[in-house]
Amino acid sequence: MDLEITDLSKYKHIHLIGIGGISMSAIAETLKNWNYIVTGSDLNKSNITDALSKHGISVTIGHDLDNAKTADLIIYSAAISDSDPEILLAKELNIPLIGRGQFVGYLTKMYEQAICISGTHGKTTTTSMISVCFINAGKDPSIEVGAILDAIGGNYRVGNSEYFILESCEYKANFLKFFPNTEVILNIDNDHLDYYKTFDNIIKTFKDFALLLNSDGLLVTNADDPNCYALKDVVKSKFISYGIENKSADFIARNIWFNDSGFPKFDVYKDNEFYSTIELSIAGKHNILNALACIAVCDYYGIANNIIVNSLKSFTGAERRLEFKGTLPGNVDVYDDYAHHPTEIKATANAIKNKKYNKSWVIFQPHTYSRTKLLLNDFADAISNFDNIILLDIYAARETNTFDISSKDLANKINELGKNALYMPDFNEVVSYIKNNIKENDIVVTLGAGTVTNIGPMLVE
Repeated sequence: MDLEITDLSKYKHIHLIGIGGISMSAIAETLKNWNYIVTGSDLNKSNITDALSKHGISVTIGHDLDNAKTADLIIYSAAISDSDPEILLAKELNIPLIGRGQFVGYLTKMYEQAICISGTHGKTTTTSMISVCFINAGKDPSIEVGAILDAIGGNYRVGNSEYFILESCEYKANFLKFFPNTEVILNIDNDHLDYYKTFDNIIKTFKDFALLLNSDGLLVTNADDPNCYALKDVVKSKFISYGIENKSADFIARNIWFNDSGFPKFDVYKDNEFYSTIELSIAGKHNILNALACIAVCDYYGIANNIIVNSLKSFTGAERRLEFKGTLPGNVDVYDDYAHHPTEIKATANAIKNKKYNKSWVIFQPHTYSRTKLLLNDFADAISNFDNIILLDIYAARETNTFDISSKDLANKINELGKNALYMPDFNEVVSYIKNNIKENDIVVTLGAGTVTNIGPMLVE
């Protein structure tokens, strides 16, 4: 069904179905910046759709058959089904269709250096770190990242150089449609099983991604992850590794300590020689690994040591990555985090353990029925790392509940582990309960990839 684009300039009016998605909105803004007529539709109104409208992009909430039928090209997100009315109309009228993944693949071919950051976890933070370093080094990159990044005032940047820094998602193997010159593979974990079915299929897909690189390309990957490090024997490109535990890594973090905010400081060694001392302004051991990936990429591209050091020190995180939302009476700090996989939840729990506080509170909204069902025990184990646990209803996203699963099931699993998880689907009830039960110096974290992000502002305001 997808079109093979050879010359984008022959399309004047480009319509995007699912324009409110973080990647789709970046594409829309980029096309607008390149003077295309851009329209789009999305089922849900959001801050992103509002921002698109303010920037002169016509956005319809719901289906937009009028703009769809006059478009020269239609781009659709991975969440759009074949039965979508705009898709059906495009087929009827023979309007060219292209999926988001394939369109981004076309974009990567437009740049001499497409730097694609992938992995099951940490893509947004690492993409953001690399982006900040490249900007501060004066390399003027184009950027697409999966969250709002203050340094670029949004989730995209249109530069005028050969560099394209791109967060590259593995969902539905979309990144296999890209043409990377450099890849970062941060980790390979058990996720998106609704699509991949088995972990072996996930490993194979990342291997196929690594094999996209030519002999003059570069793979940067995590030596502490055995499935990542095994790619050393597979790829024909240059291979650079980083790690904390694996002493064979090219870039290694040593002498790690954390301040009272949970921010790490550590020494970096390159090929067993001292490289620099790094201080981060974001919490968590997992972000040491993300920073090492960034350092390896930036060093390869000739960015000066002092620029890397200062850029990482100044980087305070992307939106929804343990983002500080405010302080409640009694010195209770409130954070919001995008974590929606057990590994990410454990990383967040461990990150806040390096902070100074009394008891922790988590408000968790599971993301998709399939993920919750397939990883139920892992979720229960991960969430149990918090002291006080509140569960919202599962955020359906692209799914319907054909899995016979609910947050009550997760609550029961957590309670079996000896923790008291409360099922509380009403946001206002959650806010009231938190305010009535928190103690001085507690910490509150809202967790998940859905609408749970609204609770932090409700608490603080």
